[in-house]
Amino acid sequence: MEQLKVGAPAPDFTLPDENGNLVSLADFRGKRVVLFFYPRDNTPGCTAQACGFRDEFAVIQDKNAVVLGVSGQGAKSHRSFKAKHSLPFPLLSDEDHAVSVKYGVWGE
Repeated sequence: MEQLKVGAPAPDFTLPDENGNLVSLADFRGKRVVLFFYPRDNTPGCTAQACGFRDEFAVIQDKNAVVLGVSGQGAKSHRSFKAKHSLPFPLLSDEDHAVSVKYGVWGE
């Protein structure tokens, strides 16, 4: 698995969010994007990570940035996770892990 080099352009992608709407990285051109990958909804580490972004969301927005969470779980799981923890940002479903592989963050 090859990881992205620092300063390299981020590969574009299009993934469905928790409501089935397609979201592309290109949609956020001109903004900073905090893209975080996590293994599963509702695990202790992943929940802490997502809630950390939630807790700093206003600061992130003040920096003209958006947050996008990506994991291999589907929309139903993401909707539940988002509602349970009041997450104010999209959770994207990378069910075949193609985007995670492209970014060098998926390995079995």
